[in-house]
Amino acid sequence: MNENPAYKSGFATLIGRPNVGKSTLMNRLIGQKIAITSNKPQTTRNRIQTVLTLDEGQIVFLDTPGIHKAKNKLGDYMVNVAEHTLNDVDVILWLVEPTNFIGAGERHIIEQLKKTKTPVILVINKTDTVKKEEILAFIDTYRKELDFQEIVPVSALKGDNTDVLIQCILKYLPYGPAFYDEDTITDQPMRQIVAELIREKALRLLSEEIPHGIAVTVESMKERGRICDIEATIICERDSHKGIIIGKGGQMLKKIGAQARPEIEDMLEMKVNLQLWVKVKKDWRDSDILLKNFGYNPKDIEMGE
Repeated sequence: MNENPAYKSGFATLIGRPNVGKSTLMNRLIGQKIAITSNKPQTTRNRIQTVLTLDEGQIVFLDTPGIHKAKNKLGDYMVNVAEHTLNDVDVILWLVEPTNFIGAGERHIIEQLKKTKTPVILVINKTDTVKKEEILAFIDTYRKELDFQEIVPVSALKGDNTDVLIQCILKYLPYGPAFYDEDTITDQPMRQIVAELIREKALRLLSEEIPHGIAVTVESMKERGRICDIEATIICERDSHKGIIIGKGGQMLKKIGAQARPEIEDMLEMKVNLQLWVKVKKDWRDSDILLKNFGYNPKDIEMGE
Protein backbone atom coordinates (compact mmCIF):
# COMPACT_ATOMS: atom_id res chain seq x y z
CA MET A 1 0.00 0.00 0.00
CA ASN A 2 2.73 2.47 0.98
CA GLU A 3 4.84 1.75 -2.13
CA ASN A 4 2.32 3.89 -4.00
CA PRO A 5 4.05 7.22 -4.90
CA ALA A 6 0.66 8.96 -4.99
CA TYR A 7 -0.11 7.92 -1.38
CA LYS A 8 -0.69 10.80 1.05
CA SER A 9 -0.54 10.94 4.82
CA GLY A 10 -0.76 13.73 7.31
CA PHE A 11 -2.46 15.39 10.26
CA ALA A 12 -5.77 17.24 10.43
CA THR A 13 -7.01 18.97 13.56
CA LEU A 14 -10.63 19.73 14.46
CA ILE A 15 -11.08 23.02 16.29
CA GLY A 16 -14.07 25.08 17.29
CA ARG A 17 -16.00 26.45 20.21
CA PRO A 18 -17.25 23.92 22.77
CA ASN A 19 -20.31 22.00 21.61
CA VAL A 20 -20.12 22.53 17.84
CA GLY A 21 -19.92 18.77 17.24
CA LYS A 22 -16.17 18.12 16.86
CA SER A 23 -16.22 14.71 18.59
CA THR A 24 -19.40 13.66 16.76
CA LEU A 25 -17.78 14.55 13.43
CA MET A 26 -14.58 12.70 14.25
CA ASN A 27 -16.47 9.58 15.31
CA ARG A 28 -18.45 9.81 12.05
CA LEU A 29 -15.34 10.16 9.85
CA ILE A 30 -13.56 7.28 11.59
CA GLY A 31 -16.66 5.11 11.49
CA GLN A 32 -16.67 4.25 15.18
CA LYS A 33 -16.88 5.85 18.56
CA ILE A 34 -13.59 7.01 20.05
CA ALA A 35 -14.32 10.50 21.35
CA ILE A 36 -17.06 10.95 23.91
CA THR A 37 -19.95 13.29 23.22
CA SER A 38 -22.48 15.05 25.41
CA ASN A 39 -24.55 18.19 25.17
CA LYS A 40 -22.41 19.83 27.86
CA PRO A 41 -19.51 22.04 26.76
CA GLN A 42 -15.87 21.07 27.39
CA THR A 43 -16.54 17.35 27.13
CA THR A 44 -13.21 16.67 25.39
CA ARG A 45 -10.27 17.51 27.65
CA ASN A 46 -7.26 15.97 25.95
CA ARG A 47 -6.00 15.89 22.39
CA ILE A 48 -7.34 12.63 21.00
CA GLN A 49 -5.67 11.08 17.98
CA THR A 50 -7.64 8.86 15.62
CA VAL A 51 -6.63 7.37 12.31
CA LEU A 52 -8.55 6.96 9.04
CA THR A 53 -6.78 4.73 6.50
CA LEU A 54 -8.03 4.81 2.91
CA ASP A 55 -6.69 3.39 -0.38
CA GLU A 56 -5.38 6.81 -1.38
CA GLY A 57 -4.04 8.04 1.94
CA GLN A 58 -4.08 8.13 5.74
CA ILE A 59 -5.55 11.00 7.78
CA VAL A 60 -4.56 11.29 11.44
CA PHE A 61 -7.22 13.40 13.18
CA LEU A 62 -6.55 15.38 16.33
CA ASP A 63 -9.75 16.20 18.20
CA THR A 64 -8.95 19.08 20.53
CA PRO A 65 -10.81 20.56 23.49
CA GLY A 66 -13.01 23.51 22.54
CA ILE A 67 -11.33 26.92 22.52
CA HIS A 68 -12.98 28.99 25.26
CA LYS A 69 -12.15 31.45 28.04
CA ALA A 70 -10.37 29.50 30.78
CA LYS A 71 -11.62 29.69 34.39
CA ASN A 72 -9.07 27.41 36.12
CA LYS A 73 -5.88 25.42 35.49
CA LEU A 74 -7.78 22.65 33.73
CA GLY A 75 -9.33 25.31 31.50
CA ASP A 76 -5.90 26.82 30.74
CA TYR A 77 -4.58 23.38 29.89
CA MET A 78 -7.48 22.68 27.51
CA VAL A 79 -7.15 26.00 25.67
CA ASN A 80 -3.37 25.56 25.40
CA VAL A 81 -3.78 22.10 23.89
CA ALA A 82 -6.22 23.44 21.30
CA GLU A 83 -4.17 26.51 20.32
CA HIS A 84 -0.83 24.61 20.20
CA THR A 85 -2.20 22.14 17.71
CA LEU A 86 -2.77 24.76 14.99
CA ASN A 87 0.87 24.87 13.89
CA ASP A 88 1.58 21.14 14.30
CA VAL A 89 -0.74 19.90 11.54
CA ASP A 90 -1.13 19.90 7.74
CA VAL A 91 -4.70 21.17 7.67
CA ILE A 92 -7.13 22.74 10.17
CA LEU A 93 -10.85 21.97 10.18
CA TRP A 94 -12.73 24.80 11.87
CA LEU A 95 -16.20 23.67 12.87
CA VAL A 96 -18.94 26.27 13.24
CA GLU A 97 -22.70 26.26 13.70
CA PRO A 98 -24.95 27.29 10.78
CA THR A 99 -25.58 30.95 11.65
CA ASN A 100 -25.14 34.51 10.35
CA PHE A 101 -24.01 35.73 13.77
CA ILE A 102 -20.31 35.57 14.59
CA GLY A 103 -19.94 35.85 18.36
CA ALA A 104 -16.97 36.68 20.61
CA GLY A 105 -15.92 33.02 20.86
CA GLU A 106 -15.69 32.71 17.06
CA ARG A 107 -13.86 36.05 16.80
CA HIS A 108 -11.22 34.75 19.24
CA ILE A 109 -10.72 31.68 16.99
CA ILE A 110 -10.49 33.88 13.86
CA GLU A 111 -7.66 35.83 15.54
CA GLN A 112 -5.83 32.55 16.30
CA LEU A 113 -6.30 31.35 12.71
CA LYS A 114 -4.96 34.61 11.26
CA LYS A 115 -1.63 33.88 12.99
CA THR A 116 -1.17 30.44 11.40
CA LYS A 117 0.10 29.52 7.93
CA THR A 118 -1.69 26.16 8.03
CA PRO A 119 -4.49 25.78 5.42
CA VAL A 120 -7.97 26.14 7.00
CA ILE A 121 -11.13 24.33 5.87
CA LEU A 122 -14.30 25.87 7.28
CA VAL A 123 -16.79 23.14 8.16
CA ILE A 124 -20.35 24.37 8.71
CA ASN A 125 -21.85 21.58 10.83
CA LYS A 126 -25.45 20.75 11.80
CA THR A 127 -26.83 21.51 8.30
CA ASP A 128 -29.66 19.08 9.12
CA THR A 129 -31.06 21.77 11.47
CA VAL A 130 -31.51 24.51 8.81
CA LYS A 131 -33.06 24.98 5.37
CA LYS A 132 -30.76 24.25 2.40
CA GLU A 133 -31.21 27.72 0.91
CA GLU A 134 -30.01 29.36 4.15
CA ILE A 135 -26.60 27.68 3.98
CA LEU A 136 -25.34 29.99 1.19
CA ALA A 137 -25.92 33.02 3.42
CA PHE A 138 -23.94 31.40 6.26
CA ILE A 139 -21.07 30.63 3.86
CA ASP A 140 -21.11 34.26 2.76
CA THR A 141 -20.96 35.56 6.35
CA TYR A 142 -17.86 33.52 7.17
CA ARG A 143 -16.10 33.97 3.82
CA LYS A 144 -15.71 37.68 4.57
CA GLU A 145 -13.82 36.95 7.80
CA LEU A 146 -10.92 34.79 6.62
CA ASP A 147 -9.40 33.36 3.46
CA PHE A 148 -10.51 29.73 3.74
CA GLN A 149 -9.02 27.07 1.45
CA GLU A 150 -12.40 25.32 1.33
CA ILE A 151 -15.86 25.73 2.85
CA VAL A 152 -17.75 22.46 3.36
CA PRO A 153 -21.26 22.24 4.88
CA VAL A 154 -21.87 18.90 6.65
CA SER A 155 -24.13 17.12 9.11
CA ALA A 156 -21.93 15.07 11.46
CA LEU A 157 -25.06 13.57 12.98
CA LYS A 158 -26.53 12.35 9.66
CA GLY A 159 -23.25 11.88 7.79
CA ASP A 160 -24.26 14.31 5.00
CA ASN A 161 -21.34 15.49 2.82
CA THR A 162 -18.67 13.89 5.03
CA ASP A 163 -17.22 12.02 2.00
CA VAL A 164 -16.67 15.39 0.27
CA LEU A 165 -14.93 16.65 3.42
CA ILE A 166 -12.54 13.65 3.42
CA GLN A 167 -11.54 14.35 -0.20
CA CYS A 168 -10.95 18.03 0.66
CA ILE A 169 -8.68 17.06 3.58
CA LEU A 170 -6.61 14.68 1.41
CA LYS A 171 -5.90 17.56 -0.99
CA TYR A 172 -3.80 19.34 1.64
CA LEU A 173 -1.81 16.36 2.95
CA PRO A 174 1.78 15.75 1.84
CA TYR A 175 2.77 12.67 -0.19
CA GLY A 176 4.36 9.94 1.88
CA PRO A 177 3.87 6.58 3.60
CA ALA A 178 1.31 5.94 6.34
CA PHE A 179 2.18 6.77 9.96
CA TYR A 180 0.17 3.89 11.41
CA ASP A 181 -0.76 0.31 10.46
CA GLU A 182 -4.02 0.19 8.55
CA ASP A 183 -5.85 -1.48 11.45
CA THR A 184 -4.94 1.30 13.92
CA ILE A 185 -7.92 3.45 14.87
CA THR A 186 -6.56 5.47 17.79
CA ASP A 187 -3.45 6.07 19.88
CA GLN A 188 -5.53 6.32 23.05
CA PRO A 189 -4.68 3.59 25.58
CA MET A 190 -7.64 1.28 26.26
CA ARG A 191 -7.76 2.41 29.90
CA GLN A 192 -8.16 6.00 28.81
CA ILE A 193 -11.04 5.19 26.45
CA VAL A 194 -12.76 3.16 29.18
CA ALA A 195 -12.36 6.09 31.62
CA GLU A 196 -13.75 8.49 29.01
CA LEU A 197 -16.77 6.29 28.25
CA ILE A 198 -17.63 6.22 31.97
CA ARG A 199 -17.17 10.01 32.15
CA GLU A 200 -19.45 10.45 29.16
CA LYS A 201 -22.30 8.57 30.86
CA ALA A 202 -21.79 10.57 34.07
CA LEU A 203 -21.88 13.83 32.05
CA ARG A 204 -25.13 12.81 30.41
CA LEU A 205 -26.87 11.63 33.56
CA LEU A 206 -25.78 14.20 36.15
CA SER A 207 -27.09 17.69 36.72
CA GLU A 208 -25.47 20.80 35.23
CA GLU A 209 -23.15 21.90 38.03
CA ILE A 210 -21.34 18.60 38.63
CA PRO A 211 -19.88 17.34 35.33
CA HIS A 212 -17.06 19.88 34.96
CA GLY A 213 -15.82 18.83 38.36
CA ILE A 214 -15.42 15.12 37.60
CA ALA A 215 -12.56 12.97 36.38
CA VAL A 216 -12.47 9.20 36.01
CA THR A 217 -9.50 6.95 36.70
CA VAL A 218 -9.35 3.24 35.89
CA GLU A 219 -7.63 1.53 38.83
CA SER A 220 -7.41 -1.92 37.29
CA MET A 221 -8.34 -3.88 34.16
CA LYS A 222 -7.81 -7.63 34.45
CA GLU A 223 -8.88 -10.30 32.01
CA ARG A 224 -9.95 -13.72 33.27
CA GLY A 225 -10.97 -15.96 30.41
CA ARG A 226 -13.68 -14.17 28.43
CA ILE A 227 -14.44 -11.57 31.11
CA CYS A 228 -12.68 -8.30 31.87
CA ASP A 229 -12.87 -7.06 35.48
CA ILE A 230 -12.64 -3.27 35.60
CA GLU A 231 -12.42 -1.11 38.71
CA ALA A 232 -12.82 2.63 38.17
CA THR A 233 -13.18 5.70 40.37
CA ILE A 234 -15.18 8.83 39.65
CA ILE A 235 -13.41 11.80 41.24
CA CYS A 236 -15.48 14.83 42.25
CA GLU A 237 -14.74 18.10 44.03
CA ARG A 238 -17.28 18.16 46.86
CA ASP A 239 -18.91 15.86 49.39
CA SER A 240 -22.33 17.06 48.26
CA HIS A 241 -21.43 16.00 44.68
CA LYS A 242 -20.41 12.56 45.89
CA GLY A 243 -23.90 12.01 47.28
CA ILE A 244 -25.52 13.05 43.98
CA ILE A 245 -23.21 10.83 41.90
CA ILE A 246 -23.95 7.80 44.10
CA GLY A 247 -27.65 8.64 44.22
CA LYS A 248 -30.37 7.33 46.50
CA GLY A 249 -29.53 3.74 47.40
CA GLY A 250 -26.68 3.82 44.86
CA GLN A 251 -29.15 4.21 41.96
CA MET A 252 -27.26 6.90 40.00
CA LEU A 253 -23.92 5.08 40.19
CA LYS A 254 -25.65 1.89 39.01
CA LYS A 255 -27.20 3.79 36.11
CA ILE A 256 -23.81 5.24 35.04
CA GLY A 257 -22.30 1.74 35.15
CA ALA A 258 -25.22 0.15 33.30
CA GLN A 259 -24.95 2.69 30.45
CA ALA A 260 -21.14 2.52 30.17
CA ARG A 261 -20.81 -1.27 30.31
CA PRO A 262 -22.34 -2.21 26.90
CA GLU A 263 -20.13 0.32 25.07
CA ILE A 264 -17.00 -0.90 26.88
CA GLU A 265 -17.98 -4.50 26.01
CA ASP A 266 -18.39 -3.53 22.34
CA MET A 267 -14.95 -1.96 22.31
CA LEU A 268 -13.15 -4.76 24.16
CA GLU A 269 -15.23 -7.46 22.42
CA MET A 270 -15.71 -9.32 25.69
CA LYS A 271 -17.96 -9.38 28.75
CA VAL A 272 -17.20 -6.72 31.35
CA ASN A 273 -17.65 -6.76 35.11
CA LEU A 274 -17.54 -3.06 36.03
CA GLN A 275 -17.09 -1.80 39.61
CA LEU A 276 -17.45 1.94 40.18
CA TRP A 277 -16.38 3.97 43.23
CA VAL A 278 -16.65 7.69 44.03
CA LYS A 279 -13.94 9.79 45.76
CA VAL A 280 -13.75 13.47 46.70
CA LYS A 281 -10.59 15.46 45.84
CA LYS A 282 -11.27 19.09 46.62
CA ASP A 283 -10.37 21.61 43.88
CA TRP A 284 -8.53 19.03 41.76
CA ARG A 285 -8.99 21.23 38.67
CA ASP A 286 -6.64 23.83 40.17
CA SER A 287 -3.98 21.40 41.40
CA ASP A 288 -1.02 20.67 39.10
CA ILE A 289 -0.31 17.35 40.82
CA LEU A 290 -3.91 16.10 40.65
CA LEU A 291 -4.31 17.29 37.04
CA LYS A 292 -1.21 15.25 36.15
CA ASN A 293 -2.58 12.24 38.06
CA PHE A 294 -5.80 12.36 36.04
CA GLY A 295 -3.96 12.49 32.72
CA TYR A 296 -3.93 16.22 31.96
CA ASN A 297 -0.22 17.01 31.87
CA PRO A 298 0.69 20.53 30.69
CA LYS A 299 4.14 19.21 29.63
CA ASP A 300 2.43 17.06 26.97
CA ILE A 301 1.53 20.24 25.10
CA GLU A 302 5.09 21.44 24.67
CA MET A 303 6.20 18.17 23.14
CA GLY A 304 4.96 19.30 19.72
CA GLU A 305 7.07 22.45 19.73
